[in-house]
Amino acid sequence: MLNIVLLEPEIPANTGNIGRTCVAAGARLHLIEPLGFSLSEKALKRAGMDYWKSLDVTTYVDYQDFLDRNPGAKIYMATTKARKVYTEAAYEPDCYIMFGKESAGIPEEILVENKENCVRIPMIGDIRSLNLGNSAAIILYEALRQNGFKGMETEGDLHRLKW
Repeated sequence: MLNIVLLEPEIPANTGNIGRTCVAAGARLHLIEPLGFSLSEKALKRAGMDYWKSLDVTTYVDYQDFLDRNPGAKIYMATTKARKVYTEAAYEPDCYIMFGKESAGIPEEILVENKENCVRIPMIGDIRSLNLGNSAAIILYEALRQNGFKGMETEGDLHRLKW
């Protein structure tokens, strides 16, 4: 099972949207404190809609707690500072994809210790970054694609008409 990790997320709507994406993708969500909101906030649940109760979510007191409780985890770190594009990584079926807080990203002290596992989403010009929820969805679905969308619905039917 793929894992999305949010390091100190600040905006409840982003976390709610990412939670909903995780439920749709069959991924786990890991939240590393401090959080910029309470997990009981209405905005978080509204963004995750009725899917939040189905979410496999774990919280950690800090980054070290996350590392201690997930020994040997293969962690890809999404950052605008990476040299490798997210499509160049080969995502394992049980890997972790980490994103930093909205205002600052993953601290550089963590990035320099993991530079071989840092990935970026290409952007044009001086755009600082994409929305956190969009970034998580982009990279998560690339990891799912690389793993053959295992266990996911890949075909659908129209409701009223036929193809």
